[in-house]
Amino acid sequence: MPGGFDLSECVREPIHLLGGVQSHGTLLAVAADGGVVDTAAANTLDVLGVPAAELVGAHVTRVLAVEDWAEACQSVGEDGEACALQVEAGPEDARRAFDLSVHRSGALVVLEFEPREAGQEFRFSGFYQGIRRALARLRSTVDVLDSCRAAVREIRALTGYDRVVAYRFDGPDGPGEVLAEDVTDTWESWLGLWFPATDIPPQARRLYEENWIRVIGDVDDPTVGLVPPVRIATGLPLDLSGAALRTVSGFHLEYLRNIGVRSSMSVSVMREGRLWGLIACHGSGPVRPAPEVRSACELFAAAFSLQLAAIEERERADALAGAAASAASVAELLDADVEMSLPAHGPAVRALVGADSAVLVRGDRSVTTGVPVPAGLVAHLRERAAGMDSGAVWATDRLGESLADERVSVPGTDEGPAGVLLVRLTSPGDFLAWFRAERPMPRKWATDPATPVRVGPRGERLTPRGSGEVFRSVMRGRSLPWKPREQAAAVELGRMLTRLVLRHAEELAVLNEELRMSNTDLDSFAHAAAHDLKEPLRGISNAATFTMEDAGGALDPTSVRRLRSIQRLAGRMDELLNSLLHYARLGQAGLRRVEVDLDESVDAALDVAGPRLAEERVRVVRDAPLPRVTADPTRLYEILVNLLVNAAKYAADRPDRMVRISVEDVPAQGGTEADAGKTERAVVVRDNGIGIRPELQSDVFDLFRRLHGPTEHGGGTGVGLAVVKRIVERHGGRLWLESEPGSGTAFYFTLGEAPAAPGDQSVSL
Repeated sequence: MPGGFDLSECVREPIHLLGGVQSHGTLLAVAADGGVVDTAAANTLDVLGVPAAELVGAHVTRVLAVEDWAEACQSVGEDGEACALQVEAGPEDARRAFDLSVHRSGALVVLEFEPREAGQEFRFSGFYQGIRRALARLRSTVDVLDSCRAAVREIRALTGYDRVVAYRFDGPDGPGEVLAEDVTDTWESWLGLWFPATDIPPQARRLYEENWIRVIGDVDDPTVGLVPPVRIATGLPLDLSGAALRTVSGFHLEYLRNIGVRSSMSVSVMREGRLWGLIACHGSGPVRPAPEVRSACELFAAAFSLQLAAIEERERADALAGAAASAASVAELLDADVEMSLPAHGPAVRALVGADSAVLVRGDRSVTTGVPVPAGLVAHLRERAAGMDSGAVWATDRLGESLADERVSVPGTDEGPAGVLLVRLTSPGDFLAWFRAERPMPRKWATDPATPVRVGPRGERLTPRGSGEVFRSVMRGRSLPWKPREQAAAVELGRMLTRLVLRHAEELAVLNEELRMSNTDLDSFAHAAAHDLKEPLRGISNAATFTMEDAGGALDPTSVRRLRSIQRLAGRMDELLNSLLHYARLGQAGLRRVEVDLDESVDAALDVAGPRLAEERVRVVRDAPLPRVTADPTRLYEILVNLLVNAAKYAADRPDRMVRISVEDVPAQGGTEADAGKTERAVVVRDNGIGIRPELQSDVFDLFRRLHGPTEHGGGTGVGLAVVKRIVERHGGRLWLESEPGSGTAFYFTLGEAPAAPGDQSVSL
């Protein structure tokens, strides 16, 4: 920046504590509880006829009638709302007419006196009719732009300024755009121009929110100081935030001179308690609107703010009406399993709000349709959604700025979407979000926003623009804004998806309960059936045995062969019933999970499976030492026995027959974005036996399913691996295999999570 001009001085300037007033009136700050003058403007002698030094410390009735002082106190009351009165003020023998503006500032009542000349008497009837007609014309407007046009016309008619513009801010701290204008023919138009945010610094915006009207009668008006300059009670100048006569910052006066303005008035336009914009008035000569005109403009601006709110509410209601139907048509395309159906109908979901991509996050799962979205951004939005209420919506067309304001660094967002529309779903962290790419937007600036200070004929100046000068630029890092209809459609679809998911969850709960009862009934039936069938089966076997014993050698060979077949088949059936009984008991018996030494469990299993392994010349190898795990020791022993016996049965015809027991880290189950890179621990029983063909691998865990004949590979009932699977699932774990024919099979199993006791060093599998 040229020379030494520091624009930050303008931003830091305490404009409510400048210690002066405009000279066309005067001011007294009076203690509310005693009527003693605390502070006076230095020009009271010229305006009221009594020097400031004599007024400070004296009672206010020195220049104001007792009844007028009482009315002033009563008018502002405790809430501090400003009011305007017409009074006679000055020394008792030389009083004249004044417009008196009154407001509270803490414990002080601030009185502002503006002389009223002869012929300026306020005529209520004509004034009221004019205001009423202006408000009626404002109420007839149908949209924001139409309201802005009506507002500038009516304000200019009320005040007589040369230019009146409606100016809307782009966000609380952003630049402003002129939306509507009413201007004399000899002045150039500002319509459609943007002005940098530095034109109205933050402290000025805060004052506009507190004091809704600001008048500068003449930029060349000499400032009148206060007596005393600093209040004894605070050590600071009198706070003039609510004063109509408050003096003006030198920076702002410089600004007005450089745009060719001699007088100005700014009226705040509020929306939901925040500054939406301004109605700015400019004159080529001094203009000092009377208090009733200022009050009328303030009233009109309040009505304008309400009209804007009503228009927005009407647009929101219209948006809701159309959005509900659009959202319903999209929701009908989606199944109860939303994650699975979203990709298939992604174009319709994106088109609902005109987005480039959409992401659904539920629990640890996320589904994306359209342009990819950075994983870091999805994770950040999950955290944001967790802090939102169910059904709440968050929308921004400037994502990069929002993250910068929050001081959040999200990898991958520099080239990612610029706009986000997010709806929080039922569970914390669950959301449906739409994204838009950057859309560069051209703007016409009244000045180069990069250089608000330039060197002019009188040195460095606050120079917002030169005559006819327009700077064109392109705004980057923003998407198209989200319209009310699009936001309403997003909320509706989120609500419908929530209902769909909840209904699906209720249906699943009912089905799960029915399944649980069916499984319980099936287990009970299997147990009872197996138990009850064993008795007649034993009778059949005994009958065959007794028949052969009683007949001696009288039976022919065919009959003997048939009776022995009955005995063999009865024995086979008894084995199957025993297996069925055991399988059924697994579904009914509870688990006793404790800390178990895996090496000790392997040793116990080898006591049973070891002879069979030795018979098949299968060597057992294990990692040393194996970790401790949390499991039911009896059931873990049963898993290991079945897997080791299985390895013995299906050993290959090779000299180095081996089975290895280990614990390995494997990818976590789920496969979602949240699971990427996560691992879990599994026990592995790996052999180098005959292996299993790929098309048969899913069959080996079925009950009574054997891949070989009854007498091949040691026989069996086909229940062992089904038992292993059921035990693992009862633990909350999972069982799977990896196999290649001729090279062997590896069985993996985990044992789920279990609450760890204090100091527990066991491993959850």
